[in-house]
Amino acid sequence: MTTTLDRLVDRLRIAGVALLLLMHSLLLAPAALAAPVVIAYSGSDFATDKRGSYQLALLDLALSKTGIQYELKANKQSMVTARAWYQLEADVGINVLWGITTPELEQRLLPILIPIDNGMLGWRLFLINARDRDLFEHIHTAEQLKSVLAGQQSDWADTAILRANGFKVIDVSDARSLYPMLAAGRFQYFPRGVAEVWPEQKSHATLGLEVEQHLALHYPVNSYFFVSRKNPQLAQWIERGLRAAIADGSFDKLFNQYNGDAIKRAAFNTRTVFELSNPLTPSAVTNLKSETAPP
Repeated sequence: MTTTLDRLVDRLRIAGVALLLLMHSLLLAPAALAAPVVIAYSGSDFATDKRGSYQLALLDLALSKTGIQYELKANKQSMVTARAWYQLEADVGINVLWGITTPELEQRLLPILIPIDNGMLGWRLFLINARDRDLFEHIHTAEQLKSVLAGQQSDWADTAILRANGFKVIDVSDARSLYPMLAAGRFQYFPRGVAEVWPEQKSHATLGLEVEQHLALHYPVNSYFFVSRKNPQLAQWIERGLRAAIADGSFDKLFNQYNGDAIKRAAFNTRTVFELSNPLTPSAVTNLKSETAPP
């Protein structure tokens, strides 16, 4: 006769077998069931426009080539660029950033030494006040341009590059204030990246700003993704994904998708381009793209 104790033992035995089967199935479950790796980037700077949309899309493309499960997440805490770099260095709240490389950044952080934008950030057009259009139409030499004031954010690499080449710069801690300052005549031009300048002009249309039509600056730069030195695994994933995207052509396809129209619109062959040196370029870098001609 089966006793209550026997039935209890049988139930425990069946439950134990079921638990073992469940644990086994979890161990063999596909990676899709695993929690994704959350990768945070700074999303606070210029939150109302599309700056960084290409770099973010490229990061997403690279990570998609790795096979890992991931989630890209914006850290929307308001912070200036320098603070974002410090948080990345500590690997607190931000896991990846991108920007123009410098010896300091390469020492503090772990760069993925694959240029991400074909040197395009080194090609600069000018936001100007519409009232100053005639002033710039009469500038034909670098020396003439050096006689007027540029506006920049203090901790940008571009600010140091301009000053090292003898240009006069007014700098502020927060670039968002530069647009009303330009409209008020505090300085005469705001050098911007090719893909940045028209969207920024459009988003500040009420200030009477326009894109200058016949001048440009160029300095050699490499822009990289950076991660904390505490996070070498993430660096390996990004590098592996970027190399795969370059190999299968999706890198160039994405670059042209985001930047092709702006490059054509810039019409560098019709502009006077002033060549600047870049004292911030590290001595040893990996160049996979030519930066000697317009992107």
